[in-house]
Amino acid sequence: VYTINLDPAVRNVAYPVNVDIRDTVNYKEVMKHFGLGPNGGIMTSLNLFATKFDQVLALIDKRAPDLDFILVDTPGQIEVFNWSASGQIVLDALAVSYPTIVTYVVDTARCAKPVTFMSNMLYACSILYKTKLPFIIAFNKVDVMGHSFLVEWMEDFEKIGLALSRESSY
Repeated sequence: VYTINLDPAVRNVAYPVNVDIRDTVNYKEVMKHFGLGPNGGIMTSLNLFATKFDQVLALIDKRAPDLDFILVDTPGQIEVFNWSASGQIVLDALAVSYPTIVTYVVDTARCAKPVTFMSNMLYACSILYKTKLPFIIAFNKVDVMGHSFLVEWMEDFEKIGLALSRESSY
């Protein structure tokens, strides 16, 4: 597996990284230079890195015959794929040369309320339609929290409809 980290603000990566945005772009310096907060710093760092993504592709191309998978770990900010050009630039560049699948990771604990679950599904749909690539939704932390309610909501639209109608937090 060839791994690429595109999260400039991550402190630790739990896997060996072949290409790391942090080796090229200093997220804190970007924040300081442009007078940005954390989110703006992440987005601007990724935008800057995306302008040089052809160099990343050149590295991948050299190793491609020996690779089974390329894993690209992106920042968790939804803006990367919904509102920023950088996410689209990276995905398009990869998809032109390699079979590409988007995996949208959802925090199971954050879906306990039906309205939050539905928001996540709408974000997923937005990314799916914007990228037009094969798409997988993965729920993390299912070992920590029961998730049978999510399966029910995804399999039976009447159950999520009922849960939403009972929601009083909005």
